[in-house]
Amino acid sequence: MTATTPWTMAPVTSGPWTVAPEPADSPDARTLWAAYYTEVSDRWFRLHHGSDTPSGELERGIAADDGPAQLVAPHGLLLVARLAGRAAGTAGLALLEPGTAELRRVFVRPSARGERGGSALMAAAEAAAGALGATRLVLDTRHDLVESHRLYERHGFTRTEAYNEGPYAERWYARRLAPAES
Repeated sequence: MTATTPWTMAPVTSGPWTVAPEPADSPDARTLWAAYYTEVSDRWFRLHHGSDTPSGELERGIAADDGPAQLVAPHGLLLVARLAGRAAGTAGLALLEPGTAELRRVFVRPSARGERGGSALMAAAEAAAGALGATRLVLDTRHDLVESHRLYERHGFTRTEAYNEGPYAERWYARRLAPAES
């Protein structure tokens, strides 16, 4: 019998959603990452400068991002959520140290929100983190991303002390995971 790893886990189905690992550089993953960056960047620029992200800034930010490189075996993975077969959301996991994984860039396309895609991603991410050997899941977010705060708190995350010095990290959360079954 072959052991299930996060990279070989069967797709997780939750209502109309299917969530499965996918290469971080796949076309669907790249499209979703661009949508994620556009949304969070535009929100940040509107909050701090009163306008959308300046032309070229978004492309420079995406090109400089090393996040996808951290979401590969053996220390991380990317989950892609599909709604009725269409790529509509992502969640990344990176093992920070033995026992602790970081949840990164949970995103659901605006057109698919309200359909419980965030919850489907969270359930799959928690299962994958357990398969990575994590007993603790941490994440950071910004103050203005209030929708994410509600999602994380609904899934048992509580505020915690800062564990990193990310330039946009303003709020930190953690959650204990049940030990993975052998």
